[in-house]
Amino acid sequence: MIRFVLTSRLDHSHSVSGQVISAWLQTLQNIQRISRIPRNFLLFRPNSSRGEPILNRKSFIMLLTPLLFGLVPAAVPHAARAAGSTSIVVGADTTFPPFETEVDGKVTGFDIDMIKAIAKAEGLTVTIKTLPFDGIIPSLQTGALDAAVAGITIKSSRLQNVDFSDAYYKSGLSILVKKGSDIKDFADLKGHVVATKTATSSADYLQQHGFDMNHVKQFQDIDSAYEALETGGADAVLFDNPVNVNFKTLHPNVKTVGPLLTGEYYGIAISKKRPGLVAKINAGLAAIKKNGVYHQLFVKYFGGDTSGAVNGVLKPATVAVSD
Repeated sequence: MIRFVLTSRLDHSHSVSGQVISAWLQTLQNIQRISRIPRNFLLFRPNSSRGEPILNRKSFIMLLTPLLFGLVPAAVPHAARAAGSTSIVVGADTTFPPFETEVDGKVTGFDIDMIKAIAKAEGLTVTIKTLPFDGIIPSLQTGALDAAVAGITIKSSRLQNVDFSDAYYKSGLSILVKKGSDIKDFADLKGHVVATKTATSSADYLQQHGFDMNHVKQFQDIDSAYEALETGGADAVLFDNPVNVNFKTLHPNVKTVGPLLTGEYYGIAISKKRPGLVAKINAGLAAIKKNGVYHQLFVKYFGGDTSGAVNGVLKPATVAVSD
């Protein structure tokens, strides 16, 4: 990481919190590294004696002023955004229909509509940021995301790193095969190639139940797993039942077999750097259940099938599954 040096004059002439200043400075330094800023306006100039960049005080003041007045919100790090902010950055993995998907450049789905409705009920403004599923928890830990919706199973291990809202969907794992397959249940998967999505409960389940992981193909997105099934690259897909059912509805040549393998719940993951956000999101979730919006999402995305609906209040600690 690039270091910077503050002169004693700057240290003594500014009473702003050192921690916030440090965070601002690092953000500004990163901007300099990736932007084409004229040399006479460099925020940090080389220190030939120590090899460390020294702050250009004049340039710093010129950029600090709009930061203080909120004119450059994109440059303000999480530490500054968290304090009393009504804006939240929500992560989403768009390879999980019907919960999250991207159509013609627009992010949509059950989870997206739900978090927007929750935000509206609580007076929050949402910015959706898309990223791969395995990047969501690390981004929440660093504060790059305030919350995330991606059909995220509430797990004991995840609760150590992030907070969760009350459960909003009851799911489970199911097996999807081509029609005519001789696979009838989980036991029949032995000796077959199974496709799934990396870093998910389905991959954990296979490993925990002694499945030969050399016969497991893990993909960054579930669409690639389905493609492997369709093209003969895999004999079955093990994944979240609502997503398998959604694929089956659109592709009549496949079917689900056997009982649900797990009972698990989805929750909205929340950065531990935003502890006050948990109560707001829970309040918003309760509000959309009461006003009917929650039910309408099941009508819109599941054809009215409410088997996954959570009508009461289920706290994450009571429904978390073990790894």
